Amino acid sequence: MSRRHTDPSSDATAAVLAVSWLSDDQRGSQVLAAARELIAVEEAAKQALPPALAEVCKVARIERQQITLAVPGAAYAAKLRQVAPRIIQLLNSRGWNLTQISVRVQAGLAKTQTKKPTREIVPLDDTALKAFETLHSGLRPGPLADAVQRLLRHHQR
Repeated sequence: MSRRHTDPSSDATAAVLAVSWLSDDQRGSQVLAAARELIAVEEAAKQALPPALAEVCKVARIERQQITLAVPGAAYAAKLRQVAPRIIQLLNSRGWNLTQISVRVQAGLAKTQTKKPTREIVPLDDTALKAFETLHSGLRPGPLADAVQRLLRHHQR
């Protein structure tokens, strides 16, 4: 299956159309309202959490006066239980009537949070290039000499 590259403006247009379609349908509007409520509660709850915990904590459910928060591991769950009273206090001050927090560990939750580090490319300066040329001239023919030769060709200006 191949993926088609689309520009961000068409993605935004598709999102607006999807939300518009959901709001027109009775069941869809209920789903949309529930999703908006979960997102609002999650954003408010994250303000009471340490940054590392806020990154991985998700609101899984709100039922009656209980909120269920999901985290990817037991260590996060333990810390979340420690700050639960602060979260309830903050959410109640913002208008949600909640009395209890339950914590659920979902191991797959962390996989969606992985951020790829940016690759920093530093070009070789003249001193480094001369050092590799000296190294290459002293090597016997073979895989190492070939690799150094490719490196030199790649970095020559």
